[in-house]
Amino acid sequence: MSVEHPMSAETADRLAAVAALRRLADRLEDAAVEEAMRTGWSWPQVAEALGVTRQAVHKKHAKRLIAAGVRLRRR
Repeated sequence: MSVEHPMSAETADRLAAVAALRRLADRLEDAAVEEAMRTGWSWPQVAEALGVTRQAVHKKHAKRLIAAGVRLRRR
C-alpha cells in the first residue's frame, strides 16, 4: 500500500525550476561544446573541461555536431 503525500505548490515550483535549469545547462553545454569543436579543441580537451570522459562527451555530442556540419578532430 502506497502512502500519498500532497505536493505543495512551492515544492512543485522548486522542482519545475530544477528541470528548467537542467534544460538551460544542456543548451549551454551544447553551445559551448560546439564552439570548442569548431575552434579546434579535441575530444579529450572538451572532456577535461567538462569533468567527464572523452567517451562520454563524444557519445553525447558527436551526432549532433556532425549533423550541424562541424568538422570533428579524431584526437
